[in-house]
Amino acid sequence: MCGRKTLTITKNSIVKKLKIDEWKIRDYRPSYNICPTQYSPVLLMKEKKRIARSMKWGLIPEWSKNDSFSSKMINARAETLSEKPSFKNLIHRRRCVVLADGYFEWKRVNREKIPYYINPSNEPLFLMAGLWTIWRSDTSVVQTYTIITIPATNIIAHIHHRMPLILCPSKVNKWIDCEKYYHIEIDKSLENSKLNLSQARVGEYVNNASNNSAKCIEPNVGSKSLKQSVQTKI
Repeated sequence: MCGRKTLTITKNSIVKKLKIDEWKIRDYRPSYNICPTQYSPVLLMKEKKRIARSMKWGLIPEWSKNDSFSSKMINARAETLSEKPSFKNLIHRRRCVVLADGYFEWKRVNREKIPYYINPSNEPLFLMAGLWTIWRSDTSVVQTYTIITIPATNIIAHIHHRMPLILCPSKVNKWIDCEKYYHIEIDKSLENSKLNLSQARVGEYVNNASNNSAKCIEPNVGSKSLKQSVQTKI
């Protein structure tokens, strides 16, 4: 799964890298510890333009009576999207790309949870496949999203058995252009097969959701059981 993530690069770098036509985020700040229910950038397409918006992480289904779902639906399994009431209508009409340059995963060792930081070593960004929707209450309108996950690659599987679906840059338009590509199959052709992943054990500082500094991604060099960063292709 993916329960915390980072986006530490500047707005200008994101806009340039992804050729974004419209940046509709007023208060963007780089973050080292983005948590569920917080707002972060996603990429959409409207009238052939790439648009960046800020949305709340944790999908609230349109039919939900309250926002209690938000903290629970941060991920969606690719294998069951077409079966779940919360996702099956979104896969064809509300797809997005969730922007991140790394994410955290916790490895269970007996009763202990050990944090690891996973990031791309040959790309500036992870382009995570996501779904989004609009939830309305009597007093507010909220745009929310979830991150699609797939079985983890061998190099990540020792940490967790799931990982985000990371899109190939050349498939981004196909993913977010729901008008042109209404029907879409989630298969290997969407994945970034040339992406190199780097992983490193980090300190417990990141466990606290209120901590948000570069210390969150510092390798835990003082630990005897440190796993050195390794690189592999997905």
